[in-house]
Amino acid sequence: DQFSQAYYMVGNWKEIYENAAGLGKANNSIGGFTFQFSDGWWKFGQTKNLDVHDNNASWGNGGYDRDFLEGENNMNEEWFGVCAKGQTNQRGLYELYPRAAYYALKEAHRYNPYGSDASIDNINGFFSGISLMDAVVKARGDKAALNSEQTKKVRISGLRAELTTFNTGGNLISTNQNNLSEKRSYPDRLGFDHTESFFVEVEAKPSESVRMNVSVNMLGNVATNPINEIFYENRGRARTVNTDEGNLTVGDINRLQVYQSDFTWNHKQFDLKGFYRTDHYHWGYEGDFFGLYPEANYGPNIDIYNGNAPFGFEMNGKRKFKDFKLAFGPELWWGANPAVLLKYSKKLGHTDVSAIFHEDIDEQGPAVSSFAIPMPKTRRATLHLKRKFGKLRLEAGGIWGGQPLVGRSFQVVDEKDGKYEVYQDEIQMKDTWGGKAKVMFSSGPFNWYAQGAAMGLVAFGGADYTRTFTGWKLKDSGSGNQYNFLSGFTYLIGDFQIAPNFLWQKPVLGPIPVDVPAPGRPRNIVDDPFAVRQNRETIAGEILFTFDPTPGTWMYDWDNDMTEDAPLAISAGLVYRHLPTTQDASIGIFADGRTTFAFPGAPPAQDLWEVHGRIVSKMSPNFGFIAKAYGGNAQANGSDDRLIHRFGGDLRMIYKHVKLSSMLKIDDWGPFDYHRDFNQTYPLQVMADLSTTVAKPSWFNLPNTRLGVQYNWRTLDEYSPRYCPTSSIDASGASICNPGALGFGTGREWEIRTYLHINIGM
Repeated sequence: DQFSQAYYMVGNWKEIYENAAGLGKANNSIGGFTFQFSDGWWKFGQTKNLDVHDNNASWGNGGYDRDFLEGENNMNEEWFGVCAKGQTNQRGLYELYPRAAYYALKEAHRYNPYGSDASIDNINGFFSGISLMDAVVKARGDKAALNSEQTKKVRISGLRAELTTFNTGGNLISTNQNNLSEKRSYPDRLGFDHTESFFVEVEAKPSESVRMNVSVNMLGNVATNPINEIFYENRGRARTVNTDEGNLTVGDINRLQVYQSDFTWNHKQFDLKGFYRTDHYHWGYEGDFFGLYPEANYGPNIDIYNGNAPFGFEMNGKRKFKDFKLAFGPELWWGANPAVLLKYSKKLGHTDVSAIFHEDIDEQGPAVSSFAIPMPKTRRATLHLKRKFGKLRLEAGGIWGGQPLVGRSFQVVDEKDGKYEVYQDEIQMKDTWGGKAKVMFSSGPFNWYAQGAAMGLVAFGGADYTRTFTGWKLKDSGSGNQYNFLSGFTYLIGDFQIAPNFLWQKPVLGPIPVDVPAPGRPRNIVDDPFAVRQNRETIAGEILFTFDPTPGTWMYDWDNDMTEDAPLAISAGLVYRHLPTTQDASIGIFADGRTTFAFPGAPPAQDLWEVHGRIVSKMSPNFGFIAKAYGGNAQANGSDDRLIHRFGGDLRMIYKHVKLSSMLKIDDWGPFDYHRDFNQTYPLQVMADLSTTVAKPSWFNLPNTRLGVQYNWRTLDEYSPRYCPTSSIDASGASICNPGALGFGTGREWEIRTYLHINIGM
């Protein structure tokens, strides 16, 4: 039965039951496995290192007394594997190569314990006659065959080529018009162009416990006409530089670059994992109550903006150091300062205790996206306590953060009778303290939580990456300078769940309005010790509906696109935010992608709402689709006060070896951060991508061998970049677009992209 399997796998099913019973479809991770309790049944599966042969011992089991030592781990995530997997073929299938355990178990299963001659003596005699060395010898041949698929020390583990053509056009746009000032930016022309991008992946494995991968990107030609002008390969575009002999065009720039790298080292005393532009997980479920160490998994965005995060390593202690965890690196997450984090976790009686110390070593270099603006250099420490009382779970913690900011000055504005008074203040030690508490209750189909926090002006934490019962959008931002309270519950009726949620938050010191007289000005996170942004005064509510007939593949898992197996699963929600004040200023980035600046202010007070939905259908192994939709109003990140009303959605569909991806947006921002920063919108955006693959297509946009065509089409108005119905001549004789000219209607731009991707894994 499944409880017995859980017992043998973990060694204490009672503890797991107490952790998960009554949580409905909530997840509980132990020893690298995810356990789910639903309708009286356990469902479990490994969730970490699924793409590697993981021989790391991560938990102990006294049932195996030959290799068990008190306080030591003797069980790993793949202890039950009796065969090794070979390389996959085009159908996603692979050969199995028996290990020694297979041949030993094969002999063991020849004995019939129900036979007439079965006895303890006969059983002992039979098993003592099984030769483990014979099993090892037989397995050596299979291992040799497996090793013939891959060299053992250093090997080329993958080759990838991405060949793309672009054919672009449009009207009433600045692109390709003579003498326009915008011609100096990209795209700089219409018509036909092409890009070639090649990747070589090398794996080094000096021993069974050490492994390293590195991927290098090489460029051929780089197109200058794509309408999505920011992409990974654009680092190789020609640049014009000023010299003593005049302007000089430099063509071959950065043609060869390390794309990503990672390494692992499984030592008796520690596990070491290094990463460069590969992902790592957060510590939210391991005692990081204030989000000091966030998840770093940015998908295609890190390529689009040519970022280097995450960059660093993690170390998990073993044996005497098993309670410690360390992270160190130049940019552990996007926008992070060079830093070191040390975590200590211990169970004291029935209470889980965790402490984290974070020290910024230096300040980060220039930002590459307004999504990841570095925070001021800081020093932080947190303490977290967690304990369960039957169906009730309590968590509480404190944070001390921002000590290097003590003594820095900031402005405070007081309004009296419509007039502003501007005062100067400075950060004090009391502004570095904060606290948070959370209570969760679970009983059968009903789950409820409540949490609250009081955070000093510079007691910054991080966003909450954990899931509480379901996929709510309203969460604690983790910012300093705020009081907040959240509460919500879920109720399960069969396969249907209803989940209302509530948020109240208010900054300790509010934002500075944009119309404050000099020397007053809105704060920003670069020039001031703190700013009011995510901690903006808010009263918000949401309600979330979920229909999920297969809770073993939870609707809100990060990889649900891949794992969902329901014929039909649906989630839909409404979020409403009452925002009675403005914000402080955000940070923007100029067109060069490196120079940052502070906006002069922020949009005014406004109530915002949004509806959203997601449908997943896996009707058969050969056919399925995933659809998303949204609608509502929204404000820009920068200072533009125009309120937009946007709607849109996307659809992905797979039938056998054919994949269709499509997108529709109405009156929404463009694809890049700066579009929302500067409130640049398009009346209509349409995309359709049809491709065929050698192997079964992936729901994620992962490297694959495929051939496809993509069509992008946009309409432009006075709020769109590159809209140019008329032009005028400035004092220097250059033509300048007049996007506000009346009576010319909408412009348009379009792109037909063909691509061939070759991906060879070795």
